[in-house]
Amino acid sequence: MEMQQFYYDNKIVKKFIYATIVFGVVGMLVGLILATMFLFPNMTDGISWLSFGRLRPLHTNAVIFAFVGNAMFAGIYYSLQRLLKARMFSDFLSNLNFWGWQLIIVAAAISLPLGYSTSKEYAELEWPIDIAIALIWVAFGINMIGTILKRRERHLYVAIWFYIATIVTVAVLHIFNSLELPISAMKSYSVYAGVQDALVQWWYGHNAVAFFLTTPFLGLMYYFVPKVANRPVYSYRLSIVHFWSLIFLYIWAGPHHLLYSALPTWAQNLGVVFSIMLIAPSWGGMINGLLTLRGVWDKVREEPVLKFFVVAITGYGMATFEGPMLSLKNVNAIAHYTDWIIAHVHVGALAWNGFMAFGIIYWLIPRMTKSTLYSTKLANFHFWIGTLGIILYTIPMYVAGFTQASMWKQFNPDGTLTYGNFLETVTQIMPMYWMRAAGGLLYLTGMLVLVYNIIQTVRAGETIEDELAEAPELQKISAGRIKGEKYHAWLERKPIQLTIFAVIAILIGGIVQIVPTIVIKSNIPIIASVKPYSPLELQGRDLYIREGCVGCHSQSVRPFRSEVERYGPQSKAGEFVYDHPFLWGSKRTGPDLLREGEKYPDLWHFNHFYDPQRVSDGSIMPSYKWLFANEAMDISMTEKKMQAMQTLGVPYTDEQITNGQKDLRAQALKIEESLKNDPDFVKSYDASKKKAEARGEKFVPMNEREVVALIAYIQRLGTDIKVKNNSNK
Repeated sequence: MEMQQFYYDNKIVKKFIYATIVFGVVGMLVGLILATMFLFPNMTDGISWLSFGRLRPLHTNAVIFAFVGNAMFAGIYYSLQRLLKARMFSDFLSNLNFWGWQLIIVAAAISLPLGYSTSKEYAELEWPIDIAIALIWVAFGINMIGTILKRRERHLYVAIWFYIATIVTVAVLHIFNSLELPISAMKSYSVYAGVQDALVQWWYGHNAVAFFLTTPFLGLMYYFVPKVANRPVYSYRLSIVHFWSLIFLYIWAGPHHLLYSALPTWAQNLGVVFSIMLIAPSWGGMINGLLTLRGVWDKVREEPVLKFFVVAITGYGMATFEGPMLSLKNVNAIAHYTDWIIAHVHVGALAWNGFMAFGIIYWLIPRMTKSTLYSTKLANFHFWIGTLGIILYTIPMYVAGFTQASMWKQFNPDGTLTYGNFLETVTQIMPMYWMRAAGGLLYLTGMLVLVYNIIQTVRAGETIEDELAEAPELQKISAGRIKGEKYHAWLERKPIQLTIFAVIAILIGGIVQIVPTIVIKSNIPIIASVKPYSPLELQGRDLYIREGCVGCHSQSVRPFRSEVERYGPQSKAGEFVYDHPFLWGSKRTGPDLLREGEKYPDLWHFNHFYDPQRVSDGSIMPSYKWLFANEAMDISMTEKKMQAMQTLGVPYTDEQITNGQKDLRAQALKIEESLKNDPDFVKSYDASKKKAEARGEKFVPMNEREVVALIAYIQRLGTDIKVKNNSNK
């Protein structure tokens, strides 16, 4: 049979590996800065673009999409070509994928610190960047499908099944969750509201973890672990069961992020059932990976790449056991909103994704440079210091989570909360935050060791060039099943059919959960007293989103005695019908704010935003001094914002929209007047006015500054639900 010569594209793999390393350092450094901010909340005092609320989504996006995303692309571009015995379909699309993805990352790195955010977890980027992501992802998909169609290897190996599922599912998730109504170049509102928005977001959020951080890396596991160990995959049959059951079950599990919320109970229960079932396929994959190393465990002692892989797969097993356990309502009642969840996600990110990426880099670079790794000792040092970093990071966070949950729920014999002041919990877990920062520092140190080791390896080796290969052309055979051929073996040589079945498998769960919630009105009972936000409150809500307040504060009271006593009545679905987007949050670094309205006077919030520690001793909330700057808030978009909300179903009248700015100023003036009831405020206000005039500056009245809008929004929260005798602690 005549052999065809061709070249594997190693240069695109090199580009993605280098990007992985660079953004890995950046993402982890930002994470360490954030961990340090828990210890020194005002370390970037007065610098808006370096505040915690704006840097947190930068950290998550940098680690997920820049570090892990680039590692995923590097591994797929390397393995896919060799599994299919073909160069990538299009060099242009490969480079478009690379440079487009890096530009998206740069756009995120600029826009998020500037406060351009949708507030949706793992989907904070605004609509122009969302469109760019979709286009680049489609380019990647076309390139991959094109390569599959021109392959020289008949059967599609298991890794490729996972790559295909990743391509189609991420596209579906991203597009449906990113449906938003733009009102300017960098501002939009989600087309979904309240409960519906929450369901769609966590359908996306959970499955972004499933199909961006898990399925592609399972594909990489199925390629690289056997390759490095020089052993076949333990069980082909198990890989089939693992693949189809995983992609079918995963898509149903999103509602377990919304247990005890205002989401309809039937949707919550569906999420729980399918989350529990996920243990089987997840552990099936882990077992398949670890048992592939049967007979070569002696190599694990010597080969750092295998060490990284073993801990990565073990971390995957731990995270995918813990995830279903966290979906049990009695466990979720303890863990949700606490640092336990922070520990859980970092086991997956640091061990599974991080160590898989490190192992792949350490294995690929020497092969592509036709050399050996500069220092095996340094790689082993990286492994041990990275492992120690994971332990030192996660264990204190588990302890902090248990501490938070137990303190929040304790009552005195007289029925009052033992720890009525939320800050008592914060003070108690500060030592754990110190340990977390130390663990993060160790993990980042390991990453820097990798940087040095790889630089030295590249310098000592040859320039990375495209690799010559040869394989016979794929011969056509019968379209139908060959005699004796099993159905799945037939499917493995039919990429179009395989893709169609994968799409069907992932769509079923989403359709069953989301469509009824949107279409059947009884899922969200109407509450007559709930009214749309005033123009000033809408302005304040956008500032709340811009500053990332949702990263530390929830707006969802669960039906527990402790939460009702502390915050007020539990959340009701009808409360959120005008919330585009929803702001239920996923972490309580500070207390829940759903019933915060009218709990304190305007002046308390004014002082609290300016200097939280002076108002609340022990607070780790940063100050927001830029909200007080002598600059008028931008209200030029008020009418457009209200018109967009009207389009989305919020019952603003045309008259209300026309009078939007007038009503905004009137409410802002009332807040300023309430502040002036305090003599100290008047004294300080007059002094600052005189200073501005002495400098020849225009003095902006307080009612035109951003802090007033944020106060208006906070004071509105929960006031539509009439409450009697609410302690609101």
